[in-house]
Amino acid sequence: MPDQHCILVGCPMDSGKRRKGCLMGPDAYRTAGIAEALKALGHKVSDRGNLAPRPFTPREHPKLVALEETIAWTESLAEASEAALKEGTPIFMGGDHALSLGTVLGALRHARAAGRPLFVLWLDAHTDFHTPATTDSGNLHGTPLGYVTGRAGFEGFPAVEAPLPHENLAMIGLRSVDAAERAALEESTITAVDMRAIDETGIAQPLSAFLERVAAANGMLHVSLDVDFLDPSVAPAVGTTVPGGATVREGHLVMEMLHDSGLMTSLDLVELNPFLDERGRTAQLMVDLAASALGRRVFDRPTRAY
Repeated sequence: MPDQHCILVGCPMDSGKRRKGCLMGPDAYRTAGIAEALKALGHKVSDRGNLAPRPFTPREHPKLVALEETIAWTESLAEASEAALKEGTPIFMGGDHALSLGTVLGALRHARAAGRPLFVLWLDAHTDFHTPATTDSGNLHGTPLGYVTGRAGFEGFPAVEAPLPHENLAMIGLRSVDAAERAALEESTITAVDMRAIDETGIAQPLSAFLERVAAANGMLHVSLDVDFLDPSVAPAVGTTVPGGATVREGHLVMEMLHDSGLMTSLDLVELNPFLDERGRTAQLMVDLAASALGRRVFDRPTRAY
């Protein structure tokens, strides 16, 4: 992968769930040195500052959390995602995972205009395949993949003109899937890799197979990395901790494989809640993983002291 124009976009979105704190994520990534890490790898880096949602009027909803605000963020993020992809490799610094409602929508629009298929790699403990009708919690950070794949029930959200085909989606790292999501997945052709499969065969095998499909289709690849993809023992700064996640070594392997493939065109860094962190260790790890995706090699990793 040649040197790139990395476009940092702050997304202080905190409307996708009830627990607050993800709005501090963009500044935590900046403090942890994301721009400096990418510049050291030879990339041009532009920091576009923080986005804001479109103007909205909040309303009480019997079930859903901050629906109007999340719709407003989706509109703003979709526009920013599509625009940034025309200029370089955007890195969306979240913010909760509801931001992917907009970033993936923008990537879909850009890929369609370019005449290429979009693929999505979802690195997460959860499938986030709910709809506003199926979510029990009312938290819309659990709905992005339901939305971009064209599931029903997203009235009021921007239209998804060309939904993401199921075969263009891979979820890796799953270990917390509720009954409604499981039933919907079983009726789909989505690649869903849970931690048992990773324990049995390793993480490289399913990822390599997916990347081969992306390359064969001349696809664009949006990667969405949730902090809870990682085990909470190494990445505690997330409000949705699920034990048994990916190790630091597995995380870096995934990112180095992405770099080797040369396929990644955009990246989400989501669900970092600095209020829950331990001396910045999760923010630093996420920055290190982003650096691995953009070319840092195993021998080049810095020594960290916490």
